[in-house]
Amino acid sequence: MISYDKFWKTLNKKKVTQYALVKKHNVSTGLLARLRNNEPISLATVDKLCNILHCKVTDIVEIIPDKD
Repeated sequence: MISYDKFWKTLNKKKVTQYALVKKHNVSTGLLARLRNNEPISLATVDKLCNILHCKVTDIVEIIPDKD
């Protein structure tokens, strides 16, 4: 499972608001909803978010292994 919990922590740490992502960086509210619900996003989108937040992929995405 992919988790974007680290994205929200990094967003707060960098003091970037969701409003700023939408208005200044043209991030869609639909994308924010997908992140909130841990739904799939493209690597191009992850790259865009990393560039906006000046961070690494691991500051946004965490892969949590499925329990067998």
